[in-house]
Amino acid sequence: QVQLVESGGGLVQAGGSLRLSCTVSGRTFSNLAMGWFRQAPGKERDSVAALHWSGRRIVYADSVKGRFAISRDVDKNTVYLQMNSLKPEDTAVYYCAAVSGGSSWYPTLGDKYDYWGRGTQVTVSS
Repeated sequence: QVQLVESGGGLVQAGGSLRLSCTVSGRTFSNLAMGWFRQAPGKERDSVAALHWSGRRIVYADSVKGRFAISRDVDKNTVYLQMNSLKPEDTAVYYCAAVSGGSSWYPTLGDKYDYWGRGTQVTVSS
């Protein structure tokens, strides 16, 4: 059974930084494409960043480009989301998601991911 466990959320002031982690078990990590999504209260879930299973292709939402960075450590079965220059509008529950590698990659479509974590709250105060 595949499990994704997020950590690293919390309360931070605007301009600060946080690093989210998502550890995967139950599946060969290097064959997974990983994504970070977020959902603010009353809003739809949005894609934040995605990493192709090759590790060589990355997609970011326009709203986080230049501030957030997705990376992975294959040895630790972990994907990270480094978040810098945080803004109050970044406040949301952040979810990690995974999908097995294949011929097609839909990095920003949540319904194309097979596995999800439970989420971690990020709150940015002004």
